[in-house]
Amino acid sequence: MAIPTQTAEIFELLSKGKFLCSNSTNDQERKLYSIVEDEQYFEDLYDYFRNINFTLEKGDEYFYFSRVESKTDLERKIEAAYKWIDILDFVKTFDNSFGPGFRFTPSDILVDIKVNAELETKLAGLKKHTGKETYPEIIDKILDILAKDVFIELENEISKTYKVLTSFKYLEQIILTIHIPDEVANEIPE
Repeated sequence: MAIPTQTAEIFELLSKGKFLCSNSTNDQERKLYSIVEDEQYFEDLYDYFRNINFTLEKGDEYFYFSRVESKTDLERKIEAAYKWIDILDFVKTFDNSFGPGFRFTPSDILVDIKVNAELETKLAGLKKHTGKETYPEIIDKILDILAKDVFIELENEISKTYKVLTSFKYLEQIILTIHIPDEVANEIPE
């Protein structure tokens, strides 16, 4: 087994629930991504982490850890999924091309809210996930959540420009895996 010398760094990052993304603005994280992406290292790291009850998962240009969950953890994750569905719906309403590589500022969103009633309604619906009242506060909290979970990064502190990371595909995949049979679809209230 040939594990890289950066294994502790990789574990430290991924064990906190973060992602290693190919398009991170952090040079060290991109370097770690390249190491894990190496087929030889990936296999060995997968086996190594599996022995300590972590599963190294590979997404489309990102890596993360998963674990076997208890029933109470699954219920908590379902609640979190509701939040992510609402956030994903909001950002896709803001700009349908919102995805890896997309750049935006909070003021871009605020400008769109003034001309897009649907976006304003969806933002108001996010109050329940943020505990905030004003639109700028809600937006800041949503961006903080996305940044904390490594789906976006602050690329420029002066202009407050954010960049969407490849790990955002993970959120999109979660939504795409939800299957509602046609016979049940008409029974769900809107």
